[in-house]
Amino acid sequence: MNPVKKSPVDEIGKRSYPAFSRLNGEHPFKEQVPQGRVEYKARYKKGGKVSFFNFELAREMGLLAKNHPEKMNPELEREILETFSLVIINEYDVINNIKFPEDEIHPHTYMATRYLQLQHPDKSGRTSGDGRTVWNGTVRHNGLTWDVSSCGTGGTKLSPACNINKKFYQTGDPSISYGCGLSEVSEGLETLFFSEVLGRNGFKTERVLAIVEYDKGLGINIRANPNLMRPSHFFGHLKQNNFQTLKQVTDYYIHRQIENKAWEQTTFKNDKEKYYYLASQVAREFAEVSAKFEDEYIFCWLDWDGDNILMDGGIIDYGSIRQFGLFHAEYRYDDVQRYSTTILEQRQKAKYIVQCFAQIADFLTTGKKKSLSHFRRHQVLEQFDKHFANAKNRNLLQKMGFKKKQQDFLLQTQLPTVTKFRKVYSYFERAKSKRGVYKVADGINRDAIFCMRDIMRELPQIYLSRESLLSPEDFTEIIKSSYAKRTDLKLTVMRKRQVNRFQNLYMSMVKAVTKEYTQSQGQFLLELTMRSSVINRYDRVTGDSITYIVDKVQKLRPKLSHDELYQLAQQFATYQDLDPDQKNVTTIIAPRHKTIMKGFYSIVRDCREGL
Repeated sequence: MNPVKKSPVDEIGKRSYPAFSRLNGEHPFKEQVPQGRVEYKARYKKGGKVSFFNFELAREMGLLAKNHPEKMNPELEREILETFSLVIINEYDVINNIKFPEDEIHPHTYMATRYLQLQHPDKSGRTSGDGRTVWNGTVRHNGLTWDVSSCGTGGTKLSPACNINKKFYQTGDPSISYGCGLSEVSEGLETLFFSEVLGRNGFKTERVLAIVEYDKGLGINIRANPNLMRPSHFFGHLKQNNFQTLKQVTDYYIHRQIENKAWEQTTFKNDKEKYYYLASQVAREFAEVSAKFEDEYIFCWLDWDGDNILMDGGIIDYGSIRQFGLFHAEYRYDDVQRYSTTILEQRQKAKYIVQCFAQIADFLTTGKKKSLSHFRRHQVLEQFDKHFANAKNRNLLQKMGFKKKQQDFLLQTQLPTVTKFRKVYSYFERAKSKRGVYKVADGINRDAIFCMRDIMRELPQIYLSRESLLSPEDFTEIIKSSYAKRTDLKLTVMRKRQVNRFQNLYMSMVKAVTKEYTQSQGQFLLELTMRSSVINRYDRVTGDSITYIVDKVQKLRPKLSHDELYQLAQQFATYQDLDPDQKNVTTIIAPRHKTIMKGFYSIVRDCREGL
């Protein structure tokens, strides 16, 4: 049997799932940016089995029919394996003249893309990029083009290990980790559970389409997104002063955004307008996402190379992604050679990325590359600051439970009040333990001591039953976290004043909205209670909880089918949906899944304030 060229057939001899045939290694980036990738032949990898398949995402991408049941069948499983169960023939294989059966070699090449990475000795992107990932291709459905890539398909010449040690590695070499080119099923599961939750809650993110599993917990993790380009895909060519390739990358990205109708403006008078529009889009998107990272306590490790995030602010590489339960603003990940950025430093890193795109726009318009410092006060940075402040205000009003039109009203007529409230909110949110900085499992941290979700959830309900403000003692009792010690909770004159200021500003906004919309205060507080209880739910997922849940899933997997794993991921994402306007959907949970889900709920509750 030929595992590569033979495909499942129906009664008239056609492929049962023809859309998969487009994921054969061919990708427009290969032709449009010839210096932006390295190409590899690939061969069928035996011994794989489908561990997970995302039916919902596959339907959205047009890989499955709308009415396809959420159940695996032999034809679909075989199609998935023939499409994604592959390993590249890399430089080590070629140099050592390793031979493989011709009928196992795929007809097309697969690309590893070049992009800037700070781990490499060469800080200009000449040696860096996809170290263990290849791009499978694109599919277009309902006016949207999707990129699909696979992680764990073999070691490329662009991995850090290859360039630090100046040698090529055989795929699977046990002497190294990342450079061996393989990935683990657990990595795919962490991405799966985390990305489905964050995607459900409005974050742009890559998503897991499928996981192919092999012996010893190894796997190929297949990810999809409408555009998998990163800022780092631009920055390497920018640093190398490579005008032609930088222009090709930029034009390629802009074309995809227009093709996918991701931008409001789709026609431009000239290149200058087009490239500066790109810079403005980056300013808006990175301002909004860095504000959201701060407000939702997302640690993404934004840095100067633009490697850990997509061009539209989408989240990728979930190995370093965390969502904290509290504002642990001094947490840093220990990456052996250096510590990561903190949550608060992500804003400045995002702004630096925007500054680089101002430089790119000017370079592509004039043909001359100016110093980055030349763009320190560029108007796109002013746009960034404006969008960031607006996003911070809007995010806070959303947490309070205000609807979109109410947020608009408050930002237009009560902006000084909103701004003052955000300041006092931050006073409590950023309060730190007197314990100071200490080591945690994967880095260092200094504990936050207050849980602001709790006060935002409880306050409107409390005001429904009383007319007076909370005492400083009662207010502190609600917001104190399990990290807070007695010395951390001392009610100083300043803190008492801030407690009263918080409540007065809160009620000032409530009264302004009820007056504008001629609504009784009691009815509006009831509405806020219902909305804020969903938005600020007690048991919200954290990075630690995802780790423990994946550990639990790993132990259960021998007894779980791929269909059951899909159902559990969907049920978990639904359970963590924080949209107060979501429609009530009755989810039928199988009896044996109820016990598993209860275990998930318990883990999330136990980790609600952690890292």
